[in-house]
Amino acid sequence: MAIPVRDRPPTPRAPVVTYALIAINVVVFLLGPVSGFGPRAATFEQQVCAEARYFRLHGAIPAELLTNRPLGHPSRVVGTDRGPVVCAPTDPGAKIPVRSALFALFVHGGWLHLFGNLLFLYVFGAHVENRMGRIRFTFFYLLTGCVATYGYAATAPDSVQPLVGASGAIAGVLGAYLWLFPRARVTSLVPALFFVPLRFPAWVVLGCYFGVQGLYLRGIGVEGDAVYAYAAHLVGFAVGFGYAWLRYRHRPAAPWRLSSGTLSSRAGGLPRDHRDRAGQDARGPDPGDRGGDRRDRGRERGLLGDR
Repeated sequence: MAIPVRDRPPTPRAPVVTYALIAINVVVFLLGPVSGFGPRAATFEQQVCAEARYFRLHGAIPAELLTNRPLGHPSRVVGTDRGPVVCAPTDPGAKIPVRSALFALFVHGGWLHLFGNLLFLYVFGAHVENRMGRIRFTFFYLLTGCVATYGYAATAPDSVQPLVGASGAIAGVLGAYLWLFPRARVTSLVPALFFVPLRFPAWVVLGCYFGVQGLYLRGIGVEGDAVYAYAAHLVGFAVGFGYAWLRYRHRPAAPWRLSSGTLSSRAGGLPRDHRDRAGQDARGPDPGDRGGDRRDRGRERGLLGDR
């Protein structure tokens, strides 16, 4: 599987929401017990139990989500590289399970989990945000993540294994990117080729991603309850792709996506009158064209995407 590190060209405006989501995820992780920067327990066993309690209180648990009732968790054994650790029962307190579907999007299980998710969000989020607009992209990200979480819960309704991470929401961003920019060139590192950077069309990179998630869901290379977590990735990807198809299948591509030759949109080319206007931009406005200002404002809205 290739590891994407960059797509081109840069967006015409800063992806503020994408950067804000990355920052929030990092801050939440650093303040949690897993990062090593927060308060540490006195012993190794206490630290393990503190992390387990953190995930149960803030993670999305299928058995809770489908009933919206918090469960009292009895004592449990947590496996570690130093042997099993027995943790005391966990009091769910004032946890509202339906909210955990949202809160769990900002909780991660470790540094590698955090870095992997945010890398994909950084590479693919900017252009999707620019196409949708900042407000719509924010709601799209959060709602897709929640739907993906419930998709995971539906595959394992009796599970008490917490699900954490932004993978479902980010998978939705990948699905939308695949529809909007299937021929975009994505620079990726290929582990099988000693991490040599190569450029692939987005449909190749994201198609491989979707295929690998499907294999994991079938238990190939993954064991235990972790198998079901990949359902969230597939559901999120499908929701993102379906939303982009429904909303943008009849809408023309904005001019900035057609000018570079490296990032083309599935939405198609501009009508002839739009191409004529784009060509006029380079020549300057016609002094006799009284409607020029109005069309300029229309083109600005196209460059900025939907609001």
